[in-house]
Amino acid sequence: MKSPLGRRTRLLAATTATAGLVLVAAGCSSSGSGSGKTTVDGIHLVKAGQLTTCTHLPYPPFQSEIDGKVQGFDVSLIDLVAKNLGVKQQILDTPFENFKTGAFLNSGQCDLAAAGMTITPERKKNVDFSDPYFEATQAVLVDKSSGITSLADVKAKGKKLGAQAQTTGEDYARGKGFDPVSFASSDAVLNGLRTGQVQAVIIDYPVVQGWLKDKANADKFKVVDNLKTGEQYGFTVKKGNKALLDAVNKALKDAKADGTYKKIYEKWIGPYNASVASPAASAS
Repeated sequence: MKSPLGRRTRLLAATTATAGLVLVAAGCSSSGSGSGKTTVDGIHLVKAGQLTTCTHLPYPPFQSEIDGKVQGFDVSLIDLVAKNLGVKQQILDTPFENFKTGAFLNSGQCDLAAAGMTITPERKKNVDFSDPYFEATQAVLVDKSSGITSLADVKAKGKKLGAQAQTTGEDYARGKGFDPVSFASSDAVLNGLRTGQVQAVIIDYPVVQGWLKDKANADKFKVVDNLKTGEQYGFTVKKGNKALLDAVNKALKDAKADGTYKKIYEKWIGPYNASVASPAASAS
């Protein structure tokens, strides 16, 4: 996954949030004087009555602002965690580099992070990942008139390749000998292709699926390569926050078992592939 830099921090309500925050369930106790934290089912929340999620916008179909609300695949899954805790999800839009370091988790600004983030050994040094909740591949998207037929063809024809900065797609391209043009966001990647700054882009396939739902994009662009990189997405919590991690994993497990995950997947991603519900590798 991805990572634009320098975006301002802002608080946004998720799809289920209302004007007034729901109070925490009866019997929950404050965890410290003046700290503003609350304990729910043994889980310390950074703000009373809500599950605060760090993300980075936009990254459709995982999270983006639609009609004034942050919505998407990740948002819907974390809503399940919040519901189990009897609170509402609130979303904090933050720079992506903090996800890799766990900065906002460590500083107590967020309870967890949900940003279509690939589980990697390097990132696991700084944060604890949930069980994998999504299998991802990298897609190469080109203009239909470009004559490009594959990622290798981009290099053979001397064309410019674009990628989102600090993402696994960008890393993959560099590993294949490319010097990709870096864009700050997924929207900027698509705009770079649209305006001819680059002739091909490499980015997570679900993002491309979301783009191609728009007829104008589908008429103009096509996928010429789908690269299986073994990437799995996970949600993250502060290192050692086992109680919240267990709650996230339980919500994911239950959603996969009762069909909720499938419904959310079909709403935001597209036709359901059972392999995404049962990743082979463990995040632990």
